[in-house]
Amino acid sequence: MRPERDTIAAPDLPGEIAWVGEQPQSMPALTAAGPVLVHFLDFSQLNSVRTLPYLVEWDRRYREAGLRTIGVQAPRFPFGSDPQQVAAGLADLGVSFPVAIDAERELWLAYGCEGWPSLFLWTTGGALSWFHFGEGEYLGTEMAIQEELRELDALRSLPESMRPLRPSDSPGAKVMPPTPELFPGGSWEQPWVATAESPQLMTEYAAGGAYATVEGSGELLVQIDDGERQAVRIDGPRLYILAEHPRHESHRITLEPAGELRVWSLSFAAGLP
Repeated sequence: MRPERDTIAAPDLPGEIAWVGEQPQSMPALTAAGPVLVHFLDFSQLNSVRTLPYLVEWDRRYREAGLRTIGVQAPRFPFGSDPQQVAAGLADLGVSFPVAIDAERELWLAYGCEGWPSLFLWTTGGALSWFHFGEGEYLGTEMAIQEELRELDALRSLPESMRPLRPSDSPGAKVMPPTPELFPGGSWEQPWVATAESPQLMTEYAAGGAYATVEGSGELLVQIDDGERQAVRIDGPRLYILAEHPRHESHRITLEPAGELRVWSLSFAAGLP
């Protein structure tokens, strides 16, 4: 989305903030050299994870042309502030651009983020050119990136825009709203842990897919409806795929941990009707 005015300046990067990857220069120095894409995420949150392949590819495509990409890890759960856990989670997702760990939400508040993910494109010179909250608008974002790069070099050849990675990402695609995110421990501050009295977690959902944010090490046994149980290997805190469907479908899912696991969230993706 284009901002209502073209005089919104980029907030600078706090000097004390921790980074995964090489710490970049200040925002004034970065935007003096070219456009800068700042993407707020959480490596264990569904919508963030679904957008990251686009960010990784844009960084690869346009870095040589002058674009700089910065991620900001805005933690939802306690492990999301741990630099080692964040670095491992980002590496697993193929992220190589620098990512700040905004443990105190200082940058989050300065940018006025409205959820995960939140994306901001700054012009050469540091004015806001484009922003978007949530998934989607991938074509519009890439067109905005190319427009800013042509301001640097109008004669540079730029690639065709990315094809949608999923049918639901296509411009104008109609999707069904999924079941809302579930915090099985009672809130986002408390994970669900299996006990002798409650060894399983079961819920019904309607969506294009089901995912879990899980911390710990072991296996998560997953059963969809009355089907065969499948083991999902858990090897650290991140988002795990439980089930993916070609369209919006209704199912019952049963989870049984094997090992010391903490289930923070069950989340569901929008699917085609």
